Amino acid sequence: MRAIFKQPLRNYVIGLFMLISIMGIILWTTHSNIILFGATLGVLFIIIVLIFMHVLDKYVKPLDPIIETVHEMVQGHYVTRVQQQASGKAGELSKEINILAQNLNELSTNEQIQKEQLSTIINNTESGIVLINEKGYIHFVNRKFINMFGQTTKHYHGYLYYDVLRYEEIHQVVQDIFLHEKNIKAFFAKKDHLKTSYIEVLGAPIFDENNRFKGSVLVLYDITDFKKLENMRKDFVANVSHELKTPITSIKGFAETLANGAIHNEERREEFVQIIYDESSRLQLLIEDLLTLSRLEHDGFYLHISDTDMVELVESIRPMIALKAEEKSINLNINVEDVQADLDRKKVKQVILNLLNNAINYTADKGEVSLEVTHEEKQLYIIVRDNGIGIDQELIPRLFERFYRVDQARSRNTGGTGLGLAIVKHIVELHDGHIEIDSQLGEGSSFTIMLPIERTSE
Repeated sequence: MRAIFKQPLRNYVIGLFMLISIMGIILWTTHSNIILFGATLGVLFIIIVLIFMHVLDKYVKPLDPIIETVHEMVQGHYVTRVQQQASGKAGELSKEINILAQNLNELSTNEQIQKEQLSTIINNTESGIVLINEKGYIHFVNRKFINMFGQTTKHYHGYLYYDVLRYEEIHQVVQDIFLHEKNIKAFFAKKDHLKTSYIEVLGAPIFDENNRFKGSVLVLYDITDFKKLENMRKDFVANVSHELKTPITSIKGFAETLANGAIHNEERREEFVQIIYDESSRLQLLIEDLLTLSRLEHDGFYLHISDTDMVELVESIRPMIALKAEEKSINLNINVEDVQADLDRKKVKQVILNLLNNAINYTADKGEVSLEVTHEEKQLYIIVRDNGIGIDQELIPRLFERFYRVDQARSRNTGGTGLGLAIVKHIVELHDGHIEIDSQLGEGSSFTIMLPIERTSE
């Protein structure tokens, strides 16, 4: 503001002072003339008013829109601008204010964009996040945390952590962070009705620029799938060990028996040799299935896609399936539509063989097993039905687990490894297909495989 008064206004003030001085001298020399004195004062008053109005119009009024604009900027309204055009220093000030408002508006916009981006990232992360201040009050929870633990944001914001977080493991993590000011990790099981989830908590202290403790941040991971995978891996190792142990024990036992003199007993020798042969065949089949599963799950595995005639494919397996069905006097019905499909012929053949073998194994003598291959638009359907023992509805989700058997004794007696359906599932998924099961205990089962007819060759 001082710059405004530097030149023009200073000249007005000096001129006014000189005028007042001259008028004072005149009044002092002519003080006896009252009329002249009054006229002089009137003229002087008019001159002062004119000068004041000129200063007001030229220097004060142009400041009003500037002051109003600055007031709006103080309120955070950075889009406002000085609209009135002014000259001189007021005009320069208006331009500078507008430039400042524009810069602040850009900074505010960028800050808002960054804030929204950060909020989007935090709210869409797959980990629950909780921010607790130095007094123990919850300052922030993200969307994933709400999904994991329920309620809404308002049930957590502004509350002490131990009043709204009901798991002691979380309380202990926060307390250890506040006490030791270092990173803390913990695990706990979250039980909701019949469902159990496993949660990993990682807590870290928060410090300001002066290294003063300001609270803590908790990151919560749902590791239920990892826990299941770990359990499946443990079960798989245990099952493999058990499955391998059984035939190896038999082979070793009968071989020792033969070595201890039974080899000279012709009748017993033939019986033991046959048992050793059968157990070694079972062991070989188990190893082959394990290797097949391993190859299917390998990242580098790819299908050998070719234009496959489904009638020809099914006819290639009919003899071996028919022979097995005849052994149990099972009525085998096969109905295949004339359709070509882009498939890995060898792998799909294995799928059909596994399903038909299962159907025959779990169907009583003189039962019925059927295979139907149909298509609809771009979808191929492979349906295997039987009227065997059926499957309990509660057990259906476990059918594709490795080594899972509906009937342990029957599966072992028929030489099954417990890996057939796991292999089927992997092959179907590699073909971008889907498998459905419909079964009633004691009434039989139906396996429906849906595969795309057209597929890009890999």
